[in-house]
Amino acid sequence: MLDEWSTSILHHDPMQLYRSKRDQNHRSVSSKYNILGFISSGTYGRVYKAQSLEDDGTIHAIKKFKPDKEGDVITYTGISQSAIREIALNREINHENIVALKEVILEDKSIYMVFEYAEHDFLQVIHHHSQTLRAPISQGVLKSMVYQLINGLIYLHSCHILHRDLKPANILITARGVIKIGDLGLARLIYEPLQPLFAGDKVVVTIWYRAPELLMGAKHYTKAIDCWAVGCVMAELVSLRPIFKGEEAKLDSKKNVPFQRDQLLKIFEVIGTPEEKDWPGVVDMPEYQSMKRLDHFTNRLYEWFNSRLRNSNGYDLLRLLFLYDPEARLTAKDALHHKWFQEDPKPTWKYVPPYFLSPSR
Repeated sequence: MLDEWSTSILHHDPMQLYRSKRDQNHRSVSSKYNILGFISSGTYGRVYKAQSLEDDGTIHAIKKFKPDKEGDVITYTGISQSAIREIALNREINHENIVALKEVILEDKSIYMVFEYAEHDFLQVIHHHSQTLRAPISQGVLKSMVYQLINGLIYLHSCHILHRDLKPANILITARGVIKIGDLGLARLIYEPLQPLFAGDKVVVTIWYRAPELLMGAKHYTKAIDCWAVGCVMAELVSLRPIFKGEEAKLDSKKNVPFQRDQLLKIFEVIGTPEEKDWPGVVDMPEYQSMKRLDHFTNRLYEWFNSRLRNSNGYDLLRLLFLYDPEARLTAKDALHHKWFQEDPKPTWKYVPPYFLSPSR
C-alpha cells in the first residue's frame, strides 16, 4: 500500500510520484558494472571494457557519449541526434551477426550504451597476419569472415538500415569466431530522408571504403554503398592492406564539398576508369567533368586478385561487388549465394583460429 505522503502526492501530482519512484529505482553504472579498462575513443566519446556485478560476471563493452563542451565548461545541450539514432536502431534489431545492445543508462547527463563484448575485430586480425604471422589469412577463415559479415548486412538491409560505415575496425569477432557488425553511429533508415554526404565535418563511409557514386558527388545513394564497402573489406582481408588507400580532400573554409581526386585515382588504378557503357549514370554525376580530366586507366583487378589469391570464384565475387553502376552491383543477398561460398573450403559459423582463443581487446 502507498504511504500517506505518497497517496497525497499521487492525488495531487501523479508525475511527481512517478519521478520519485523512478529515481529510487535508478541504478548507477558503477553499481552495476566494474570498469576493467579502456578499449577505444572517438568523436562520440569512449568505449570501456566492463564486467557485470549482477550476474555471473559477463563481460560487456560500454560506450559513453560525452556531453558537449564550450571551452572548459561542460554545457548540457540534450542527447545528440547520433546517440538517439544509434540507440533507436540498436533497440529494434536482433541478429547473431550484429552486436547486441543490452541496456542504456543515463547518468550525470551522459549516456552509457551497454553492448555485448567481442574480443577482436577485423583490423586486429589483419594486423596479426601482416605483422606477427607474416602470412595470409587462410581461405577457410577468409570465407567464414566474409560470409558472416554479408549475413549480418543482409539482416540490416532487410530492416531497411544502411550501415554507411563498414570498415575493419567496425566489424568485431567474438572468442568463438562469430562475426558481429558494430557501430551504427552513422546508420540510417532507408525510407527516411538521408543525411547529405557532408553534414558539418562528418561524412558517411570512411574514405578508403567509400563507393564511387559518393566520391562522384551523388545526392542520393542506396544499399549498394554498403556492398562496395564489403568488397573493400574482403580485398583488405586478402591482401592485408587497404586496396584503395587514398588521401581525403578536406572541406574548405566555406564547407564546400571537394573533389576526391586522389581516392578516385586509387580506385581507377585497380579497376579502371568507368565508361558510360558500364555505368550509364556516370555522365550525370556532379563530378563527371572533373573525373574526365584525370588520367585514363584500364581494369587490372584480375591481376591484382590473382597475385594474392588464385581463385576464379573469389575474383568473380569481388568483381561483382566492385561494379561501378550501383544498380548492377551485387546485393548482399545475392553475394551470400555466390558460388565462391559453395566450393571447398566452405565457410563455417564457428571457425576459431588459434589466435582467437586469447582475448585481446
